[in-house]
Amino acid sequence: MALAARRDARMSVAEYQIWVESRPDDERWELLDGEPVLMSPPGERHQTIVLNLIQRLNDLVEVRGCRALPGLAVLSEAADDYAPIPDVVMRCGPLLADGYATDPVLVAEVLSPSTILKDRGRKAEFYRTVSSLQVFLIVYQNEPRVEVWRRGTDWTMQVLQASEHLDLPECDGCVPVSAIYKHIVF
Repeated sequence: MALAARRDARMSVAEYQIWVESRPDDERWELLDGEPVLMSPPGERHQTIVLNLIQRLNDLVEVRGCRALPGLAVLSEAADDYAPIPDVVMRCGPLLADGYATDPVLVAEVLSPSTILKDRGRKAEFYRTVSSLQVFLIVYQNEPRVEVWRRGTDWTMQVLQASEHLDLPECDGCVPVSAIYKHIVF
């Protein structure tokens, strides 16, 4: 379960970046609505899904100078009190000097029971404000189901099941949904 650090005032991203530097290396924090929130260690099922997705995405985008990575915070010019850390961030271009991405092309959240409301609610709203973001994935752990939110004139959503493919024209390819769930038993 996530634990919010007690503070009297909302923290800006700049204040958070200074504050989080002093935290022990074994703690993972994200900034949500001005509050630092301690992230629980993810389970093995969760991490297996994350690893599968990262491997498949990297197979597609490596030739384009892009990477899919875990553990990067995402920033938006539209919100100065939010720095969430999605499970997967895909971005292109040179390596970042720090762990804060302002230019993700794709982000993915693997749903956990303790974070489902935030991931499908406020975080999803935030991700839609990131101007570079083209695709936002919500990946379920308890069933082979992926919600694909895609930017167009407006944001649209498509639900994919295990027998389908995740089409990613942004990556010039696709990923079988079943591959995201490799080694996972339902």
